[in-house]
Amino acid sequence: MSSSKRITKELNDCLNSPPPSITISLPSESNISLWHITLTAPPESIYSPGKFGLVVQFPPEYPFKPPTITFATRIYHPNITNESNGSICLSLLKTDNWKPSTKIVTVLEAIRQLLVEPQPDDPLETRIAEQYKNDRKEFEKEARAYVGRYAKGPVKFGTEAGAAGGGGGGGGEGAQQQQQQQQQQQQAS
Repeated sequence: MSSSKRITKELNDCLNSPPPSITISLPSESNISLWHITLTAPPESIYSPGKFGLVVQFPPEYPFKPPTITFATRIYHPNITNESNGSICLSLLKTDNWKPSTKIVTVLEAIRQLLVEPQPDDPLETRIAEQYKNDRKEFEKEARAYVGRYAKGPVKFGTEAGAAGGGGGGGGEGAQQQQQQQQQQQQAS
């Protein structure tokens, strides 16, 4: 099965039976290799009721190489870089652990689970991991502050989508959201 056929099949599976709290859109209908994901934090998570944007970029070698997934929404988390490109530390996505049989829905559910149970022993943000382990109350306070600051209202993918190898243009809901955001930014300046 070619990369695009596999991605199309997985997209259709996700759209027909969406994972809990996850919505998928294509910023450009002509580029099936770039997905925008809106992830609503699970109610049992300290990140609830936040909504987080993720950018999924499938490489041409998919499924033999893992997709690149980044958070477009900033988040205070030990396993996600605390910057605008939001790299994720998830064992499923590591090249050495990746299996071609792994489906994207499994990866998305694992990312969702990271919001419920961070993995401080395999951190990208050591300081946040130490705080999670040693001062949970302060960690939760800071995580909630980030939700209030960055994860309320409509999800913004902005320039992060371009950084992930995508771009705007095309049709679809994601492209319309991008166009609206660009218009709002132009009106604000």
